[in-house]
Amino acid sequence: MLRCPPGPTGLSDATLILVRHAHHALLGRILAGRMAGVGLSPQGMAEAAVLAGVLAGIPIRAVLTSPMQRAQETAAPIATRHDLAAVVDEGLNELDYGNWTGAAFADLTGPAWEAWNTNRATAAPPDGETMLAAQARAVGVMIRAAAGGGTVVLVSHQDVLKAMLAHVLGLPLDLLHRFDLAPASRSIVRMGPGWARVEATNLR
Repeated sequence: MLRCPPGPTGLSDATLILVRHAHHALLGRILAGRMAGVGLSPQGMAEAAVLAGVLAGIPIRAVLTSPMQRAQETAAPIATRHDLAAVVDEGLNELDYGNWTGAAFADLTGPAWEAWNTNRATAAPPDGETMLAAQARAVGVMIRAAAGGGTVVLVSHQDVLKAMLAHVLGLPLDLLHRFDLAPASRSIVRMGPGWARVEATNLR
């Protein structure tokens, strides 16, 4: 169970809005991973603007984002609506897919790829990061963000966000394929001292 200590504000409960970055041109075709220069497509820019409007009426305390360009471009309009600066947090970074980074999904075959898609808890991309390691760093971000109370937006990537939700739900990493998070979607996690729960997923 996640344990969120009371923060310096004295607030004991927090709401975390987990946002998947919006569309980019490689989505569904190329495993972008940590490739540099992958920004939002025009569709993605429009989605980010809509999302910022949806969240405009919520009193957001902070916006944290993955260092990837597509995540920062999704976070920026949300932060701007609240007179905030989006803060880059390495814990929200995309999974390091190692040698698979930049590969076309159509070309990703073979035993290693099959193992990755069936045994996420133990398999790893060649020269890449394990899902357990990604989950640990991302959950650390959740705990730190929630410690200050209030509402915080965390902008990251599908596998990382799914791992965060799986931790709260007690879902094994091997079962991450049982749900998806759409681009520019948001999921809601509530946290307090000694407890956490998922209130919604994949909201558009």
